[in-house]
Amino acid sequence: MGSYPTGVTVVTAFDENDKPMGLTVNSFASVSLEPLLILWSINKGAGSYQDFLKVEKFAVNILASDQADLCTLFSSKVEDRFGECDWKKSELNLPILSDSLAALQCKVFKKVDAGDHTIMIGEVLDIHNEEKEPLLYHRRTIGAIPEEFYK
Repeated sequence: MGSYPTGVTVVTAFDENDKPMGLTVNSFASVSLEPLLILWSINKGAGSYQDFLKVEKFAVNILASDQADLCTLFSSKVEDRFGECDWKKSELNLPILSDSLAALQCKVFKKVDAGDHTIMIGEVLDIHNEEKEPLLYHRRTIGAIPEEFYK
């Protein structure tokens, strides 16, 4: 699947102790326009797996081309990831990463068991979008869309 180019997101939420948590995710996709639904999947072996199963809301932060550092940070073993980046608590009480291409704030619509992952389907409650280029993932490499792509 690493040969399939994708965008890069960081999914964030607050755990039951109101501590922010997040992880890098490239398994993000649109599901439905009516209602507006998206999905992402989490590995059952992820350290935050049990905490994410308990949340009622989450945010999908779509990373901009200049945010490779956040992709690396949120895929690392760093304990206090939020202490290493700029973020804010939204009006919907979700941790939102600063300067992302977009942030989709969602309530959990459905959880689907799927092998070694759980698919999290969210109903989008709010979208904030900036005019930025996306960060891409392909064959274990992250980077911007090459300028020649648009020619």
